[in-house]
Amino acid sequence: MDQLREKVEQLLARAPSVTVLVVGDVMLDEYISGSATRISPEAPVPVVAVRRRRSVPGGAANVAANVAGIGAQAKLAGVTGDDEQGQRLREALLHAGLQPDWLIADSARVTTTKTRVTASGQQIVRFDAEDTSPLAGVALEALRLRCTQLMREVHVCVISDYAKGTVEADFCRWLISEAALHALPVVVDPKSQDLGRYAGATVITPNLKETAAAAGAIIDSHGLHAAVQVLLPRIGTSALLVTRGEDGMSLFEHAPVEVSFSERHYPAMVNEVADVTGAGDTVVGLLAVALGAGLALGDAAAIANLAAGVAVSHHGTWAVSATELRAAAA
Repeated sequence: MDQLREKVEQLLARAPSVTVLVVGDVMLDEYISGSATRISPEAPVPVVAVRRRRSVPGGAANVAANVAGIGAQAKLAGVTGDDEQGQRLREALLHAGLQPDWLIADSARVTTTKTRVTASGQQIVRFDAEDTSPLAGVALEALRLRCTQLMREVHVCVISDYAKGTVEADFCRWLISEAALHALPVVVDPKSQDLGRYAGATVITPNLKETAAAAGAIIDSHGLHAAVQVLLPRIGTSALLVTRGEDGMSLFEHAPVEVSFSERHYPAMVNEVADVTGAGDTVVGLLAVALGAGLALGDAAAIANLAAGVAVSHHGTWAVSATELRAAAA
């Protein structure tokens, strides 16, 4: 832990000089909470007496919030609808200390919005409003132009793919190749089963379910290594950081042919899980800042694992702060 604490302090000292380009599916996460003490006479459903409403950045926007939360700079590029939810997302970003200047408002789309309703602390329903059609035309060209401009002033890139149409295969390949021209590390949070579209990124971070789907395998106590053996040749030079929930994370990197790959495991660092929403965003955000700060991938993964433990101890989408990260390391 002394070494981890040292690396966290190193990261926090360097974070203000790191700028991260976050590209992907931005969302608005809405939370409606209250109490339910009776059943509706209209249908057998609870009636929620609303006490509170709040909106926070979600998806790629939550990645950016986590980057800003520990003191780094985030440039967020993505697409919203030209609608009320898009405006509320921009307001939520400003509240989180982020500038929404690089977002594109597309009148042909709706802003991806996840609305969660909770009663007495229990989520009873979630509503999703979204358009998952592939981004095209003027909006796609505008996004590419923004990314091209921003790559001149950032130290690392994140692709946050929630399968909402913003970062399709051709766009991912283009962005990774452009980042390579600028010698920028790339961190990917994938949703596609075709991990080959992210080949050449520095590190790709699927969870266990996504790893199994990508490899076409069932993952048990032995299946993870078999899945990794299938996937590593598909992703070129990229490393694979598999997030494993209560079992922590495992980092797999290419190695000499005789051993196929190297593995490092990071046990989960959390006392109590309140909500896993957004934990993957925390992982990629912290990985990106650490790599941008010049830390080795193994150290970056250890810090991301620590931050994920902080994030899941909170209810709802949460951006981990520098204070929380330092306290967790201590």
